[in-house]
Amino acid sequence: MAIKYIIKASKLVKKYNNHIALNNVSIKIPKGSIYGLLGPNGAGKTTFIRLVNKITKPDSGEIFFNNKPLIDEHTQKIGYLPEERGLYKKMKVGEQAIYLAQLKGMTKLDAIKKLTEWFDKFDILDWWEKKVEDLSKGMAQKVQFIISVVHEPELLILDEPFSGFDPINTELIKQEILELRRKGSTIIFSTHNMQSVEEVCDYITLINQAETIIEGPIEEVKKRFSQNTYDIHFVGNMITFTNALWTDFDLLRKEEISKTEFKVTVCPTGQNSINELIKNIVQGCEIKSVYESSAKMHDIFIKAVAESNEPNDAMNK
Repeated sequence: MAIKYIIKASKLVKKYNNHIALNNVSIKIPKGSIYGLLGPNGAGKTTFIRLVNKITKPDSGEIFFNNKPLIDEHTQKIGYLPEERGLYKKMKVGEQAIYLAQLKGMTKLDAIKKLTEWFDKFDILDWWEKKVEDLSKGMAQKVQFIISVVHEPELLILDEPFSGFDPINTELIKQEILELRRKGSTIIFSTHNMQSVEEVCDYITLINQAETIIEGPIEEVKKRFSQNTYDIHFVGNMITFTNALWTDFDLLRKEEISKTEFKVTVCPTGQNSINELIKNIVQGCEIKSVYESSAKMHDIFIKAVAESNEPNDAMNK
């Protein structure tokens, strides 16, 4: 079955004075997916988001929304939660939420009904008549998230959606994001939190220095960067385990669960297989589990960005 795309961006170029923000970037976002838009600060992520929102225009290249050239009217079907929150501090919370919902094409009655449901779900209905300036940062972010999703957008763009949230509210927002995908929304998810990327994203694009350096389904990307590493959970003495490594395995990571229980990650450096290592370990330790580990998005991010910077680093020397 052919993949349907809600966004097809082809060969986008955007310059600001002498700065190139995007350089020939192409991104295709499958419908019904959570798509991770990743990259260091200044890589070009925000520029791409601004182009999709019609806040600015590309110098060259094209963007299609549901296979049609992107036009202003399409923004009615897009929800956007920017990293820099932008609520009017002197307005009442409910009044402002209704106003912004109407800007997205909702009637006042529909806006009040849907907003009331969302405020009740997030346990902030008591703040409807309060002014925005009276809200805590986390409370204000809940309100802005609701405003971004209340019109049930086909495409939802979230820029650092967990910023400022405690773990409980982070989990609440994460579950709402997954529920929105289940109901058919497509989500562009921009963040520096690589654990969140692993938990929710189906696809990713990693941009660095205005260019795409990695893209594809997240599991394929992780597999591509895996380097024959193994996670081992064992009970025993760490010194005994280390001695069993010989010189044919590197100890990459160690997690101490207790004085006698550990989780480690190892990588073979010589000819011996993991089977040989296990034979040595079991002589002095009790193995709980052994499995081949996939690369972590945190490590992939750092490695890919560092490698893409190397040619420029060499030119600047």
